[in-house]
Amino acid sequence: MDYDVLIIGSGPAGQQAAWQAARMGKRAAIIERKPKIGGAGLQTGTIPSKALREVAYLVSRSGFGGMRQTLAPDVRSRHGLLADAVQRKEMVIAQQESVIMQRLLRSGVALIPGEASFADAHTIHIADSSGEKRNISANVIVLATGSRPRRPSSVPFDKKTVLDSTSILNLRHLPESLLVVGGGVIACEFVSIFAALGVNVCVVDSHVQLLTYLSEDVVGVLADSFLRMGVTFHMQERIAEIRREGKGTFTLLESGKQFRTDAVLYAQGREPNSEKLQVSNAGIIVENGWIEVNRQFQTSVPHVFAVGDLIGRPALASTGMEQGRAAVLYAFGGKEHILAENQPMAVYTIPEISYVGKTEKEAQRENIPYVVGRAYFKDSARGQIIGDGQGLLKLVVDSENEKLLGVHIAGEQASELIHIGQLVMNLNGTVRDLVSNVFNYPTLAECYKLAALDCLHQLEQPKEV
Repeated sequence: MDYDVLIIGSGPAGQQAAWQAARMGKRAAIIERKPKIGGAGLQTGTIPSKALREVAYLVSRSGFGGMRQTLAPDVRSRHGLLADAVQRKEMVIAQQESVIMQRLLRSGVALIPGEASFADAHTIHIADSSGEKRNISANVIVLATGSRPRRPSSVPFDKKTVLDSTSILNLRHLPESLLVVGGGVIACEFVSIFAALGVNVCVVDSHVQLLTYLSEDVVGVLADSFLRMGVTFHMQERIAEIRREGKGTFTLLESGKQFRTDAVLYAQGREPNSEKLQVSNAGIIVENGWIEVNRQFQTSVPHVFAVGDLIGRPALASTGMEQGRAAVLYAFGGKEHILAENQPMAVYTIPEISYVGKTEKEAQRENIPYVVGRAYFKDSARGQIIGDGQGLLKLVVDSENEKLLGVHIAGEQASELIHIGQLVMNLNGTVRDLVSNVFNYPTLAECYKLAALDCLHQLEQPKEV
């Protein structure tokens, strides 16, 4: 065999698989079809959108008491805001790409450019951009090719006015108006970015609320923020037609409502990058393009593993990274790497939303008795200092054993704060552990104690007979 392990895809999941193999002394190589490494996580998704979001966030906060001067003095127009954001995005991508490349090379991981497909269960056929073709074999193969935005044929994407979540990152001029189709994570993140940059944004979605799987009061904080930024909502509506019209777009809803906007962002779902792998040559089972795996991330062919977006939910960079490590640990050591039961989720909107564990509705469906404790950022000194009067931290606690069932946060630094609750949950702690803990003052983390005290007050009330 040419290598101990071949990893197809250089995104977060593939990187972690390669680094883990190198740490175990294995001959590892990454095959990447794109000119640059990092996958969607670095080049077209997670990192660039968060870099844009950071500039938009600073713009949204620049008016707070005159305390934050966020942009250079020569930025005089809304288009200048986007130019500033794009420059920051590209700088972050370049820096992170350099870090990843250096780490892979120091680890002795080979980088092989080209389009990969299965010749047989142990052999990968590679065709590079120059037309050269060759076969490489390995004892273990890890598939980490990720996903891409769903692009229905009925939507006339042109990368200028009708956009997906990849092409919108390449805009060089802000539209005056933007219609966003979708109410999920990606849609909401871009609503935040463009509304904060002064674009007139409207949202069309078929559901009753945004981010339907989240706690209603937490989503309410986000919806209120959107309304303050001038976002309009058309919920429980479906698209009948989108077409390009002049220099802009025309959108017709099934209800008959019509919209003329400068641009449309279609953000409804993603599709797996599996069609070019020719997995049938290896006997691998797929379902609608998604690769089926067991709890060790093995496909139907035991020495072939699949990780990251390619296997479906939760389709997060954070979980994909752990899946990549877990697959290699099992492949070469037979050792099962147990992922933490409670894994966090973050939505990088303005404000951020993050959660771990169960919602109230889930606790109700499972007939778990519970209490809810809330703390508002405005009730903490740090919340007052930073001017976040809308932030909310919510605990869902089992009323019988006092363990945390879920933590839900909307507000500044939510994606960082969530890890405190996650650790308590994964270490089988209780709400009393939060009450007895000492938090730095003033901090937003203090809201954990405030919410925990709220829970404790309810738990200590005499129970009705």
